[in-house]
Amino acid sequence: MILSIIIPVYNEKSTILSLLKKVEAADIGKLKKEIIIIDDFSTDGTKDLLVKIKGHKVFFHEKNKGKGSAIRTGLKHITGDIIIIQDADHEYNPDEYSKLLKPILERKTKVVYGSRFMKKPLLGKERWGIPSHYIGNKLLSITTSILYLRWISDMETCYKVFTKDVLNSLTLKAKRFDFEPEITAKILKKGYKIIEIPISYNCRNFNEGKKISWRDGVKAILYLVKYRFVD
Repeated sequence: MILSIIIPVYNEKSTILSLLKKVEAADIGKLKKEIIIIDDFSTDGTKDLLVKIKGHKVFFHEKNKGKGSAIRTGLKHITGDIIIIQDADHEYNPDEYSKLLKPILERKTKVVYGSRFMKKPLLGKERWGIPSHYIGNKLLSITTSILYLRWISDMETCYKVFTKDVLNSLTLKAKRFDFEPEITAKILKKGYKIIEIPISYNCRNFNEGKKISWRDGVKAILYLVKYRFVD
């Protein structure tokens, strides 16, 4: 079996190569890795690093289209049986792939989310450096649970893992940070069981390159409401 790892990248010159080394080194047992990197028109020199990468699939957008568009570009090129999304910074740890894959490999589910809210301490420098992001993520997860009548503790998590047949059953349109609410809404509406696994999380701040803001949180709520009633 093959694990397709999709890495959307935008202005991550300082982290992309070290993150890629961690992804390459991550233990996933007998599964093979397929690493797909999509540069969303970086302007900080990230592209200069990526053009030199060998052995992985690397694609470049000719203009900035957003994270959702980058992920959708990656999804068009997968050959794997299981897919995972990986951010290009160090907020999420690839060493945790094995435990995220376990429920799928054991055929307990077809969808796994890595939850940042199932490990303690939840607040602190090593976890949520931006308190407003902690509150916003909790609010989005509660909103999701109410709208879709299925409890989920971390809707906005980057670590979403799903099988290819789940992907093939969904029509995704997201262009930017609306990817998280859209795919979650459509997975839940299709009736798939989401198993959440506790993961570690180290939130970076805006000076370190954090891009998502409170405006994206407001938009996410609107998308959650939208996809509750339309596809």
